[in-house]
Amino acid sequence: MLEDPPILTVRRKFPRPSEAQLRRFRGVYTAQVVDAMEGRGGMTPDIKPQIPPAVSIAAPVLTAFAHPADNLALAACLDVLQKGDVIVCAADGYRQTALTGDLLCGMLRNAGAIGVVTDGAIRDQDGVEGMGLPVWHGGVTPNSPARVGPGTVGLDILCGGVAVSSGDLVVADRDGVVIVPHDRIDDVADRLDQVRAGEAAMEAKVRAGLARPDWLDNVFGTPKVREVD
Repeated sequence: MLEDPPILTVRRKFPRPSEAQLRRFRGVYTAQVVDAMEGRGGMTPDIKPQIPPAVSIAAPVLTAFAHPADNLALAACLDVLQKGDVIVCAADGYRQTALTGDLLCGMLRNAGAIGVVTDGAIRDQDGVEGMGLPVWHGGVTPNSPARVGPGTVGLDILCGGVAVSSGDLVVADRDGVVIVPHDRIDDVADRLDQVRAGEAAMEAKVRAGLARPDWLDNVFGTPKVREVD
């Protein structure tokens, strides 16, 4: 007879972004980070922020995978997370039961987490908002989960259509969630500086009255466009 599989598989040690790297991403928009990654990196648009609408975070990722209808892995993050982490917990998009509610969110906050991202559902919206821990989730249901596993903490996952590893950098705001792979952090930060500078210059032109971008000249009046009556 085969042995029962473990209810949890945990990886505790992995490189996290440095404080200097994190500083380069604080206060930036997810759209700017995506622009610095060839237009990719954002999770599916069904993952929305719960609270507050103006929050913006840039932080190290601690991954978890919770088997559908179970949240043992998310609770186990309490024993692994470091202060300042954001937990990204995949649940295979299962939303018939809640992955977390206000009490677990409160304990995660007390343990040092500064956010939770999941493709699963949550419950206790009023209580979650009262805990002050920003949560990005895929839906809401009052149904409760089990705590029997199986699950993982610290291992690679797929959440919101994006591959995520512990030690990656997550940037999240009211527009959504973007994952920057750990080995691309410095390169993306360099590109982000260019994106922000170009965007600031364009914003100044718009405020000054710009009504038509120059790049439209490369579209209209060329064979790329056919005018019809």
